[in-house]
Amino acid sequence: MEESSKAGVVMRMYELLKVLIPLVNNFPRDQRFILGTRMEHLALETLEKLIEAYYLSGEEKKARLKTVNLSLEKLRYLLRLGYELGYYNSRRYGEFAERLLEIGRMVGGWIKSV
Repeated sequence: MEESSKAGVVMRMYELLKVLIPLVNNFPRDQRFILGTRMEHLALETLEKLIEAYYLSGEEKKARLKTVNLSLEKLRYLLRLGYELGYYNSRRYGEFAERLLEIGRMVGGWIKSV
């Protein structure tokens, strides 16, 4: 995977966070501090892991990217839960799902290139 693509996946996650954080602010108050906070923290941790992976090498990089994949899967479920609880509409959920799918594909390609 090219260096620009590696940086690209970091930026895609960053862009997802820029959309997710304001969305969580619109959750009902009780869920903003339960589900919303968990979603934000998981997304932020995923961004941090991607940045760390960018600077690691070999097996350390591969291991970190595998944890990113797991974090993305957890985030998919949390986003789906938010949608099913009615905290955002199907259009917004589709946007998130598509972004996560793209990030997941990019991470998968990155893992294969290590």
